[in-house]
Amino acid sequence: MKMNFVEELKWRGMLHDIMPDTEEYLLNNKTRGYIGFDPTADSLHIGSLVPIIILMHFQKAGHYPIALVGGATGMVGDPSGKSDERNLLDEATLAKNVAGVQGQLARFLDFEGTIENKAELVNNYDWMKEISLIEFVRDVGKHITVNYMMAKDSVKKRFSPDSEAGMSFTEFTYQLFQGYDFYHLYKEKNCMLQMGGSDQWGNITTGTELIRRKAQGKAYALTCKLITKADGTKFGKTAGGNVWLDANRTSPYKYYQYWLNSSDEDAENYIKIFTFLDRETIEALIEEHRQAPHLRILQKKIGEEVTVMTHGREAYENAIKASNILFGKSTTSDLKNLDEQTFLDVFEGVQQAEVSRAVVENGLDIVAAFAENGFLKSNGEVRRALKENSISVNKEKVKDGYVITPSDLITDKFVLLQRGKKTYFLLKVVE
Repeated sequence: MKMNFVEELKWRGMLHDIMPDTEEYLLNNKTRGYIGFDPTADSLHIGSLVPIIILMHFQKAGHYPIALVGGATGMVGDPSGKSDERNLLDEATLAKNVAGVQGQLARFLDFEGTIENKAELVNNYDWMKEISLIEFVRDVGKHITVNYMMAKDSVKKRFSPDSEAGMSFTEFTYQLFQGYDFYHLYKEKNCMLQMGGSDQWGNITTGTELIRRKAQGKAYALTCKLITKADGTKFGKTAGGNVWLDANRTSPYKYYQYWLNSSDEDAENYIKIFTFLDRETIEALIEEHRQAPHLRILQKKIGEEVTVMTHGREAYENAIKASNILFGKSTTSDLKNLDEQTFLDVFEGVQQAEVSRAVVENGLDIVAAFAENGFLKSNGEVRRALKENSISVNKEKVKDGYVITPSDLITDKFVLLQRGKKTYFLLKVVE
């Protein structure tokens, strides 16, 4: 093997549970291993980065990664870690979600390259759609007892006196479906290992048990730790909701900012979990950061590595330019190179006013732009600010008498006004 896959996960703080003999088996055998991804949306969010990165480590170690998209299990709904039953998706929505997830996984794993251990993408709907209920109950259900299924944490929690929701039969069968996936991949692709988050241990071991009972075989399992933040808030969430891997849902700028805003304590964990930097480099970065935490060395490095990995080098560089617009020196051309979504993300929360396109086409006097839209209190205050040379349009200083015209528009829709270094206002042009 190119490296000890399990040892790599251990020193990075990613390993949670592992079945006996798994590490030894992986050291002595090139094998196939898989992780399932639930298509609850047409994009994965950053909570899915950990299992993706595990598959990437698996591939780098010389093994054969399989990414399973749950087109069938997505119709059932995984109860693990859930206090309520999720809404079931219709087939059209599920198909759209599966396609979106498949496309994203191809950004991280090598499915098409010339390497021997190319990754493989599978959809469990492809084999589950051919199985009737009678066949499934007879050929799968008889091998796993209800007692065994009831003992799983994901089930016990929903049957506890504290749970108001209970559990439907649909959700109760989920671990059988996931267990059958492992059995199918074991039989059809000689897949010997299933991996996942620590909340999946019960579902994964149902698969190893089904392989033992139905195929008289031995399979292996390991899980990674679920990411938690030092302040107790949920990883991958912001005030605006989930942080997504899709640039149309979360812009590369916002994505980079999420990592940049990590606490120092979290950053020391994230640098090991979310990057592929070697141990020596990481330890040196952590020490350098501790000597000068105000420079945010770790956060910047994590932001770079993860943004490049997810969106590419150009998107990362644009995110840096966007960050500098608020916090560093930038020009009108920098502003005009931003796409509309990134521009709005950068100036989220900035006071806005609307002005008609006709007014801008006729020429909008700078004093009126500030005073008539309530940005400054009066014409006199605007003129004083102009005399102080503290008024800017699109990051460039202007004088009294300046007229805003269509040539000032950013993405043909916005004008950025500024007083001093940190006070921004946004004019939005409407038809």
